[in-house]
Amino acid sequence: MDGSTDLSFMLPATGGRMERYRLHGPAQFVTASSPAQFNRVAYSAAHVVADPTMHGNPWLDCAVDWDATIAYRRHLWSLGLGVAEAMDTAQRGMGMDWKASFELIRRSVEAAKDVPGAILASGCGTDQLAAAEARTLDDVICAYEEQMAAIEGIGSKLIVMASRALARVARSPADYEKVYDRILRQAREPVIIHWLGDAFDPALKGYWGSTDPKPAVDTALGIIAAHADKVDGIKISLLDDNIEIAMRRRLPPNVRMYTGDDFNFAPLIAGDGKGELSNHQHSDALLGIFDAIAPAASAALLALAQGDQKKFDEILAPTVPLSRHIFRKPTWYYKTGVTYMAWLNGHQSHFTMVGGQQSARSLPHLAELFRLADGAGLLQKPDLAIARMQTLLALHGVA
Repeated sequence: MDGSTDLSFMLPATGGRMERYRLHGPAQFVTASSPAQFNRVAYSAAHVVADPTMHGNPWLDCAVDWDATIAYRRHLWSLGLGVAEAMDTAQRGMGMDWKASFELIRRSVEAAKDVPGAILASGCGTDQLAAAEARTLDDVICAYEEQMAAIEGIGSKLIVMASRALARVARSPADYEKVYDRILRQAREPVIIHWLGDAFDPALKGYWGSTDPKPAVDTALGIIAAHADKVDGIKISLLDDNIEIAMRRRLPPNVRMYTGDDFNFAPLIAGDGKGELSNHQHSDALLGIFDAIAPAASAALLALAQGDQKKFDEILAPTVPLSRHIFRKPTWYYKTGVTYMAWLNGHQSHFTMVGGQQSARSLPHLAELFRLADGAGLLQKPDLAIARMQTLLALHGVA
């Protein structure tokens, strides 16, 4: 950062007061350019860019700027990160319906064809079936099968998402076993199973047939063991590293644990070296926070692959408080912080979201997010970030 440039401005602080904040400036990350440079599989669940110029009801209609949305996927691929498409980070079930999600998947599949080595997997759920309208397990199975056929038909790997409809109609672990048995038997290639905890979606409470994590883990592991040839891995987003590690130790050979723990991702990815099998010793990654910290994630994973765990830790250390802030309760509103980061860094021209969810976090929350992002070296264009933060302040009537 040029010392002659005054990168300071007034920013809201605690208690409603204003204080002068001076930016530290961007970090100089040495990033990867291909997933082949990593020794972990790393997916970023990617957000969508809304189109604020389209007519319609912004709280109800899925108005997407497809060009800007796909451009962000290209940005992630350019850093060696895979894209987990049409997941909850893309506001799946919170603004993006199945029709819009499939269009998103289709466009990403086409874009990936032009990117050598691009990794892409897409969310397969049951969201075309409203949970309140689900009556039987067969209803859920049919909804999964419809999305499976559509997604596999255009050449994408599957991420089998947790189903609100299944959580509503299932009465026992055996019901989950029946549904996943039907789905996994049909998969063309190994899938990623997604266990999204109720911190992210309250409608998924009691998934796998129990609110107690231990029997829920047992059920999920039993399903994986019965279909190990059809499971690439399981992503769990429970925000509990002890549960993840204990489950990781019990996975069959060659089945990956994909951490979805946006609070504890750094040590989980680094691993502890414990366990007889290599897949028991560390987690791979499928994370929403990688959307917001993509350059740091790429640089850290590159350092880890080069045997420099100290550098890995140093890069990611300041991103952890940033991530915990973005994912603070109510956790399901974390997409607002992810989109805000993309706006500050110039990856989109506006801070508008599908479903109007730019309003889901307060101005003080966003001001603190700005500070934490700067502290992690992630505001890559400081002048632009300041100008956009000042625009947001003015919009809220703050001089």
